[in-house]
Amino acid sequence: MSKSPEPQPKTLVHAASQDPDDFAVQISDQIESFIVAVTEVARGDEPDSAVPFLLLEVSQLLLAGGRLGAHEDIVPDERYEPDLGPEGDVDELRERLAVLLDPIDVYSEVFDPYEPRKAPVACRISDDLADVVTDLRHGLAHYREGRTTEALWWWQFSYFSNWGSTASASLRALQSLVAHVRLNQPLEDLNGLDTDQDLTDETLEEAAGKVMAEEIAGPLGLRPVQ
Repeated sequence: MSKSPEPQPKTLVHAASQDPDDFAVQISDQIESFIVAVTEVARGDEPDSAVPFLLLEVSQLLLAGGRLGAHEDIVPDERYEPDLGPEGDVDELRERLAVLLDPIDVYSEVFDPYEPRKAPVACRISDDLADVVTDLRHGLAHYREGRTTEALWWWQFSYFSNWGSTASASLRALQSLVAHVRLNQPLEDLNGLDTDQDLTDETLEEAAGKVMAEEIAGPLGLRPVQ
């Protein structure tokens, strides 16, 4: 397996005088590390290790999300959220990831496992990761302005409302992809499907082509089970 890309040196967003065991500091460091790592992967310098590295990074991010989810409700200091100005553009990140992950970017997902008889829909890992980064950057902007409680509130709220489920879905896709390769099992190629339409099992079966694990093991830097 090729060596995973190493994030470039960065300046941590918290002051050196802060307690490293502080909950907010730990969460912010995990979030910033994820953003830096995904940005580095999207550069495409180490394509062979992109999928395993993303699997690791998303898993670590969801640990921070789990801690936020288990924490008591965080109440912001101000009634209304301070204006942060326009959101940063993630289109370039999204496009770079889409190119890097082609042709295994598209996967099928059920949004709510507790809603019965919901048909799977087509999603993209590149869209998921870009959306997660958008949510995390929003809270990080508050944190950098010294609004720690506001940042924690946003990260917790958006974990429940968006980035938690989005990251979990992409994690399942990444884990499934690695498992298909390692276990030498066929993998359905959903690339090119319309991610805006609802897809039934029959549609997925008809549209998906069979891609053998050995055909993608090389580009992913993985060795299938013999």
